[in-house]
Amino acid sequence: MDNSTNPGFAIVAALEPAHARLKRAWQADAFPEYEQRIALLDKLARMLHAHEDDWIAAINADFGQRSAVETRLAELFPSQEGIRHAKKMLKRWMAPQKRGVSLWFKPARAHVRAQPLGVVGIIVPWNYPLYLAVGPMIAALAAGNRIMLKMSEFTPHTGELMARLCLEALGADWVEVVNGGPEVAAAFSALPFDHLLFTGSTAIGKHVMRAAAANLTPVTLELGGKSPAIVAPGFDVRRAAEAIVVGKMLNAGQTCVAPDYVLVKAGERDALVREIRLAASRMYPTLRDNPDYTSVVNARHHQRLSLWLEEARSAGATVEAINPGAEDLSGSHKLPLTLISDAPPDCALMQEEIFGPLLPIVAYGKFDEALDYVNARARPLALYLFDEDPMRIARVERETIAGGMCVNTTVLHVAQDDLPFGGVGASGMGHYHAHEGFLTFSKLKPVLAMPKLNVLSLTHAPYGQRMHWLLKLMLRRP
Repeated sequence: MDNSTNPGFAIVAALEPAHARLKRAWQADAFPEYEQRIALLDKLARMLHAHEDDWIAAINADFGQRSAVETRLAELFPSQEGIRHAKKMLKRWMAPQKRGVSLWFKPARAHVRAQPLGVVGIIVPWNYPLYLAVGPMIAALAAGNRIMLKMSEFTPHTGELMARLCLEALGADWVEVVNGGPEVAAAFSALPFDHLLFTGSTAIGKHVMRAAAANLTPVTLELGGKSPAIVAPGFDVRRAAEAIVVGKMLNAGQTCVAPDYVLVKAGERDALVREIRLAASRMYPTLRDNPDYTSVVNARHHQRLSLWLEEARSAGATVEAINPGAEDLSGSHKLPLTLISDAPPDCALMQEEIFGPLLPIVAYGKFDEALDYVNARARPLALYLFDEDPMRIARVERETIAGGMCVNTTVLHVAQDDLPFGGVGASGMGHYHAHEGFLTFSKLKPVLAMPKLNVLSLTHAPYGQRMHWLLKLMLRRP
């Protein structure tokens, strides 16, 4: 079969030459100076600001309906804030770090210098196609690297715009944007990058890591999982409901850190459900033609969510769709916020990351049962606790492991520029954002400098009585 006319084949064939071109560009300037890195970040900022309407239109076209406010709030704003933070901190991040030298090696001096790795790969998901491209780009450019960026095939309009604007703003020697389907993504993962960052599902993350291993390419995996929201006994259910609805309905639940399910004390479940219903109805009084209410990205994911919901309902779960206007949503990709109680533990909703506006409610008896429920499952990307008891809050911090945690709010930890972001276990590995992002895309080179006058000659062969005396001192009990 002749693949030469297949667009995907042509893109795959162009990957290695593009990688080689960027590698040569990096080798010609392996340590960009501070001023050059700041200039690149400024160009990236202008690219976002000058084309704000274009970004909103492209993402809206890819989703069928994406709230323009959410694109500004959850994509453009954190991207610009991330650039501001990196520019503010870059001189400090780049400065060599002095390190101590053991008494035995004085008067030597030691420091650590952060060096660019070279060419890094970034694989971008479809749910936040701008922010989850720009966020890693900020860290990689601040660290002085060249970038190959693989956009999702589910967001072709955003991918095309990203390719065009990056070429215009940053140039082909700094960023190469790649678009295409699964075969392109597989070939992209197999390139010999100096670091590879992937954001997406746990299942695909395993394939990416396997492909990277062939080149011993270090990886950062930003995955997902089932992020719990725990409502402690006696907490104000109205306040909890408000925060849960905000976090769950942002981008129609298509957020890796969205609350995936809620744990609430059995006797307070009905009150919480009532308050969630009221909060969702206040925020979204209509759905079908509401410009603030985002669609599920495509028919495939809409069908997946509908099948999972029907499976739970058929198995005896109680299902309540919050559709204040009782609107007919058929023919669209929109789904209402839907609450599910008493879902069997083996159904898909309770086993898989939901990534949509479906919210299981799980009742517990004692608070210990809620912690046991979370700890018996794969480590989540985020954990949300609603509580006012300082002792219990501290206990949850200590006794649970998650990528990140919020107390009495949801999702906002991701937007804090001085906090690292990353998963643990099934929800990912490694970090970016903040200083940790700069370090992810850097090699920390330790340097030891020995002056001409030193006492190291005392340790050189031939070894005599003086050396044995020194060893007694060196090996004394700590």
